Amino acid sequence: MAAMIVMAAASPAGAQGTKGAQGAPGTKVSPYAQRYAELCASCHGANGRSDMAGTPVLAGQHSFYAITQLYLFREGRRDNPAMTAVAKTMKDEDLRGFSDFIATLPAVPAPPPATPPDAARMARGQALAQENRCLLCHGADLSGGQQVPRIAQQHEDYLQLTLQGFRTGKRPGYTQAMGEAVGRLSPEDLDTLAYYVARFPGATAKPSSTPPR
Repeated sequence: MAAMIVMAAASPAGAQGTKGAQGAPGTKVSPYAQRYAELCASCHGANGRSDMAGTPVLAGQHSFYAITQLYLFREGRRDNPAMTAVAKTMKDEDLRGFSDFIATLPAVPAPPPATPPDAARMARGQALAQENRCLLCHGADLSGGQQVPRIAQQHEDYLQLTLQGFRTGKRPGYTQAMGEAVGRLSPEDLDTLAYYVARFPGATAKPSSTPPR
């Protein structure tokens, strides 16, 4: 599977898009900008920050990660009927085109919360992130890189579902790393981790184009 994804990701522009490149002087606008607007924006948001429950934020996401997920949906490896219906119509060049366009969407900060974050819960979430290798893979700013997703200020409900899916084995990953990292955590700890990541402070910085070290 990994070899097929790498082959699909190969393109003249490279698998990792450049944030904010769309619309720069002398830069050709991708035809997938319009296709994204027509096919994806109603759920994921025109700027990549969805306000729909259970729908992930794509703004600030990385091309290699995006193409991996589209491939998993297309091949029926991830269980989401709506996304599978969309992805199964895509050819390899479509996987490349959509993922490269998504990589041009700059990170969009979460709107201010209605109430201040719970300090004790944030502290516990931070400790869990440090203890369970979240920062090692996703980076100190949780912006990810290549096949590692940006998770900073992702929607809390989506994070909860994703973490629980990795814990139970229902959510496939690019590797076994996520299952190993969260498999020993309780559902309560995973909810606290999701709470912290969704409210992660200082997450407006431009994501790195290289994997975190």
